[in-house]
Amino acid sequence: MQQENFKVKEVGKGKIPRWQQYAELTVGKTDLLSLLKYEIIIFFLIDIPGALGLYLRSKLYPLILGEVGSNVIFGRGVSFRHPHKIKIGKNVIIDDNCVLDGKGTSNSGIVIGDGAYIGRNTIIYCKNGDINIQPRVNIGANCQIYSKREVEIGEGTMIAAYNCILSGGRYDYRSEIPLADQSSYSNGPTTIGKGCWLGLKAVVMDGISIGDRTVIGAGAVVTKTLPAAVVATGVPAQVKSQICL
Repeated sequence: MQQENFKVKEVGKGKIPRWQQYAELTVGKTDLLSLLKYEIIIFFLIDIPGALGLYLRSKLYPLILGEVGSNVIFGRGVSFRHPHKIKIGKNVIIDDNCVLDGKGTSNSGIVIGDGAYIGRNTIIYCKNGDINIQPRVNIGANCQIYSKREVEIGEGTMIAAYNCILSGGRYDYRSEIPLADQSSYSNGPTTIGKGCWLGLKAVVMDGISIGDRTVIGAGAVVTKTLPAAVVATGVPAQVKSQICL
């Protein structure tokens, strides 16, 4: 956080050209060629409707992304930040108005596995952390996944709409200093196992591990590690029953 604030101040003093500031925040590279390629592709393709838009985005978005498999569908209005740090497997669907942000100075970024589905208006963003979405994960609409360290979502997991999954966002709060001037941190990776099911509007907090095949009830707030194959509900989430396998 302190390093980011320093860069903004330097730009404000005129030490860094405005276009380079924009390139650094958006593209993650400060050379003019990378910026122009990003701007041209996004400008002309981001909002083209219908089959033509789907076709053109599938062919040209791989030119700015780190890696893209075959048969990937990009909806309208999808935004990318630091796109060279975004890797997408084959047969992935990214619905309208999603944000994929791999931003960071030392991270690897975002990996989305084969057959995954990212619902419309979902925001997946890094703040120098990594996000690994394994194959066949289904993420509903209007979700947020944030990583200051590491988020991993296991294969075949289903995440309903309006979920929030965090790695980071903790503060050693000091009332004498404005919160905007304090640095956040993460206690550790946030891990969701294989074959899990997270209900509507669930929240998974920083540093939590959820075991394979566990079900999280709608509106639950997961504040501690949960074992495999259980049903957990409530605020904070508590184990209510074991799943018979």
